[in-house]
Amino acid sequence: MQIKKAVFIRSVKDKKNYFNNGMPEFALVGKSNVGKSSLINMLTNNGKLAKVSKQPGKTKLINYFLLNDSFYMVDLPGYGYALASKQEQEGWEEMMHGYFEAAKENLRAVLLLVDIRHEPSVRDQGMIVYLEQMGIPYAVVATKADKIAKSKRKNECMKIRKNLPTSYSYNIIPVSSEDNYGKDELVAEIERLITEER
Repeated sequence: MQIKKAVFIRSVKDKKNYFNNGMPEFALVGKSNVGKSSLINMLTNNGKLAKVSKQPGKTKLINYFLLNDSFYMVDLPGYGYALASKQEQEGWEEMMHGYFEAAKENLRAVLLLVDIRHEPSVRDQGMIVYLEQMGIPYAVVATKADKIAKSKRKNECMKIRKNLPTSYSYNIIPVSSEDNYGKDELVAEIERLITEER
């Protein structure tokens, strides 16, 4: 599969505004500044499609992107931003829970982004527990692979794997939005998840 067309559709905040016309969708989750917007831009070959901010915690809405006129990529607010107030963090968590409740019929998988240089955080672990409890398929994507040597990437992914439940059966995909490293493998995984029988 090649992603030849990508457009921003809309941003929503409330569960009541969730929409989908029956197309498959994928949700991007991860801590603030892990590279969700950069990943969308890499996948779509459009550096301006998703707004990338140097200040973490800027994504406060649920942003929908339509790819190839056939599936949605949904960017969820990042979690774990230290400077956000407790009220803001609780609001984001409520928003994400509302999304998962509303999207379960069309959601093919969650792409959980983690920084390849670090083991999954407490918040990452909490998200994994939540997804497992909800029965939502997920794939772990290790971002910022360009920050470490190519010879070390496999080993770092193995370290991350040790922190995941034994039930996790997918490969961890290392990617870099700087040089498109891992793009083809990630696109192939998305295609597999679209065509896989549910």
